[in-house]
Amino acid sequence: MSTRGLIASIVGAAVKRGLTHLAITDHGTIDGALEARAAAPEGLTIIVGEEIRTAEGDLIALFLQTAVAQHRPATETIEEVRAQGGLVGVPHPFDKFRGSLLRDAQMASLAPLVDWVEVHNARIVGGTGNEQAAEFAAEHGLHGVAVSDAHSTLEVGVAYSCLDGDPSSSEGLLEALAGDVELVTGRASYYVRTFTPVAKLVHRLRRR
Repeated sequence: MSTRGLIASIVGAAVKRGLTHLAITDHGTIDGALEARAAAPEGLTIIVGEEIRTAEGDLIALFLQTAVAQHRPATETIEEVRAQGGLVGVPHPFDKFRGSLLRDAQMASLAPLVDWVEVHNARIVGGTGNEQAAEFAAEHGLHGVAVSDAHSTLEVGVAYSCLDGDPSSSEGLLEALAGDVELVTGRASYYVRTFTPVAKLVHRLRRR
């Protein structure tokens, strides 16, 4: 499937499953998010974001104007996101299989610099990563969100956060997170979780 076809499929899945806001956070780029925003129908707001690999682990940035460089110190990365008026969250913070920022206890010092923590990530398989994330968020007074972390159309809307208000801007999202938040905590199937890394490898090999 072409990139344009995949974006159309993801947007269509979000609409079909009743989502009103969809944050697209590809690794190291905002191109897909910009394309999705241009293609989204009325009633679906695309939030332009990026998953950024810092020197210490992964961060999620939302409401970006331009892509943020990878592999720099987390504090510098956060500063650049803030300069764009963006928000910063910590994805899958205790996932032992991914580049998780908070697995190192020293990284707790970054807690005052971020806006939320993923306390439920639908792609965490086994272990207590989500439970640890919820404990960390509560201990540090951070907002907690549930996310599908979708890497395929099948996963769109598996998990999500229900918010009051209008989270279409950085200010609106922060205000909504400070209110009543309902977390819908579905999980990606093990089949999909296993299949998508293989699909990515095949895609990369085809591009060579």
